[in-house]
Amino acid sequence: MNKKPRVVVGLSGGVDSSVAAHLLLEQGYEVIGMFMKNWHDESVTISNECPWMEDSTDAMLVAEKLGIPFQAIDLSEEYRERIVDYMFAEYEAGRTPNPDILCNREIKFDIFLKAAQKLKADFVATGHYCQKGSVEIDGKPVYQLLAGADPNKDQSYFLCQLSQEQLAKALFPIGHLQKSEVRAIAKNLDLITAEKKDSQGLCFIGKVRLPEFLQQQLKPKKGKIIQIPDNLAVFNRLKIPAGVALEDLDTDELDALALPVHYQANQGKVLGEHNGAHYFTVGQRKGLQVGGTGKPLFVIATDTKENNIYTGLGDDHPGLLRNALFVKEKDIHWIREDLVLTPGQSAKYQARIRYRQPLTEATLIRREKGLYVIFDQAQKGIASGQFVAWYNADECIGSGTIF
Repeated sequence: MNKKPRVVVGLSGGVDSSVAAHLLLEQGYEVIGMFMKNWHDESVTISNECPWMEDSTDAMLVAEKLGIPFQAIDLSEEYRERIVDYMFAEYEAGRTPNPDILCNREIKFDIFLKAAQKLKADFVATGHYCQKGSVEIDGKPVYQLLAGADPNKDQSYFLCQLSQEQLAKALFPIGHLQKSEVRAIAKNLDLITAEKKDSQGLCFIGKVRLPEFLQQQLKPKKGKIIQIPDNLAVFNRLKIPAGVALEDLDTDELDALALPVHYQANQGKVLGEHNGAHYFTVGQRKGLQVGGTGKPLFVIATDTKENNIYTGLGDDHPGLLRNALFVKEKDIHWIREDLVLTPGQSAKYQARIRYRQPLTEATLIRREKGLYVIFDQAQKGIASGQFVAWYNADECIGSGTIF
């Protein structure tokens, strides 16, 4: 008799992973539920919003109901090192991190995967809304990361840093379902998580007050809010040159298009004060507490060295809209290694720079020092430290950290 393949499911205490575990049982897998405890610090979580103890209990009750073994694993040390310290460092440097993407790459599909393999697991599974495919190339399977069937919940962007090795071991049991169907299954099974609200906030931490969280490490310090006019000469360099094929642009021309603008305090007027440039991110409009500007004010850049925030008036300000971005060579990641672009090559894909953003047509141009992504339509709030992911239809091909 053949042994059933063994899967360890990351039970988070939410409805998605609960239903994922049930579906795997139905498909004939041997299923083990595992809860990852990644956070201890109650001082910055908002009271009663998704504290880990309640989640852990819910996960255990789901495992009991499904009749599967359950264990909890404490990964808070690794989480602090790989995710929290990274977040602080990024904010301090004036970049905007994406802890959820890192959490998937570093925690769920690395540390958690290794813990599962100690239990002799063949696969790990999560409640992500995405799907896995495979194609055969040169006689070997090449795994594909595909969008979830529910367009409102597709989470492929959060998994855009996974490798072939990680995808080979991953299962996404609910990716072909709509959220409403997942809730209906949970209700039919009378699972405690059936009506539970989706968790918001940082991956696994629950709801965190970000300013308080950052203030633990990054002390408040007063700085200037500066409004940049929309007619600076430097904005001319951000325009795509007319009548030239993008592939024919030289590296200097590509840099002019894709690299962020560095503003100086004397280029604008002071509107007010803030408590620390590292608490703000490009594209942000809330929390500036500056009134009387008529149109809404947006952050267009932060300078954590000088502790200045640069802002622009209106959502069509040329400092807020950019046609291109750059990814350094070391930060380019291909899920589909067979489709890697080498220096001098270019390709058309669709791309997004944030979760749930509609995909936009883009040209990828590879040069020695990295990858240029040039969008057909200008993008609002391209922020250094965030991730750009590129797709062919519903398949995520690769991603990179925005410079």
